[in-house]
Order: sequence, then C-alpha cells, then structure tokens
Amino acid sequence: MPYLHTCYRITDIDRSVAFYEALGFKEFRRSPIGDEAINVFMNMPEDGDEPRLELTYNIGQDEAYDVGTGYGHIAIATEDLDARLAELSEQGIEPEKPPYNVGGSSTGSRICFVRDPDGYRIEILERD
Repeated sequence: MPYLHTCYRITDIDRSVAFYEALGFKEFRRSPIGDEAINVFMNMPEDGDEPRLELTYNIGQDEAYDVGTGYGHIAIATEDLDARLAELSEQGIEPEKPPYNVGGSSTGSRICFVRDPDGYRIEILERD
C-alpha cells in the first residue's frame, strides 16, 4: 500500500496555500465537498501527479484547531538551508530557532523548523 498524503485542517485557504508555495509546494487541485469543506491538494514538483499534502478548510471554522501533543511534523529537503531560509525570511517566514546539526554534533544533517499559519511544524532538512 503506497503512502498517499498528509491532511491538515486549516482556517484560511489563501494564507495556507501561500505559505506552502513559499516552501516549494504547488497547488494540484481544489475539490469542494458539498457546502461543508474545500480540500486543496498540493505536491512538490518531483511528485508528478500525486498530491502529498491535503489542506482541508471546513466552511465556517474560523477558530484555530488544537494541533495536539501527539503530532510531530512533516519534513522537506533543501540543498542550501541558509539560502532557503533567506528566501523564506523575505516572505515573513522565520525558523523557530537557528539551524542546528542533528544530535548537536558539528557534522551531519543541518535542520530547522518553521510553523505554518495554523501552527503545524515543518522540518527543513539540508541535503546534498
């Protein structure tokens, strides 16, 4: 069974789509679910025709969702973490704390986390 997608419940479609586009996602399609909700499917260019992120806007839901304590994050990769963070900063997206090496070592993968407009965490991992 292949992995299909992750779903986040959002409170503002335009704000969330803009955030994920800044991270490199592309809107794949929007699908209304009657008068109840709108699903926005997004993917990374290398995902082809397979949306990997589903943003669900429940019509009439204006209050923030409780992200909960069991949730972790999704992760995306970049070749140059510093350059990517500079681009994101120009759009008002800042990391939770400066990039660091996994495990506190001076070698290995550098990572940092950003939060989307609804508080979901996204790990940005530097890879060659």
